[in-house]
Amino acid sequence: MNNNEKNRKNKNRKKKRLGGRPPKYTKAEEMANKINKYFESCFTAQRNRNGEIIIDENGNILKTQTRPFTISGLADALNMSRQSLLNYSQKEEFFDTITRAKRKCEVYAEESLFDKSTVNGAKFSLANNFEGWKDKQEIEHTGNLKLEDVL
Repeated sequence: MNNNEKNRKNKNRKKKRLGGRPPKYTKAEEMANKINKYFESCFTAQRNRNGEIIIDENGNILKTQTRPFTISGLADALNMSRQSLLNYSQKEEFFDTITRAKRKCEVYAEESLFDKSTVNGAKFSLANNFEGWKDKQEIEHTGNLKLEDVL
């Protein structure tokens, strides 16, 4: 095989690697719309005893949150894996959109710490999905003991 053939093969390999799957989202606005729909889907309209939707004095439908805000739920609503969602947050155009959505999930989880029935799940979510949340104990040792004193 001569050098020209090798160069052609290398160019073809590079083209294949650079191509890959096209991105699912090319505009942050499109992603933001789906994110908003996800958060809305976590609420259900309240109904009276007759099954009619309850509307307040301003004409707004009263809703109750029936599903928690989660990172995995958010990723699923965007039709991608949790890791793909995190990868999108590395792209400048999507950074603010995803950060805002993650913050909403983080606030929900943090507020769940005050409910006895959800505290453990909230602690797990915060420790595994958000920076700065760790479930650890720090023990400070004081004294003048040296290793040779112990041995």
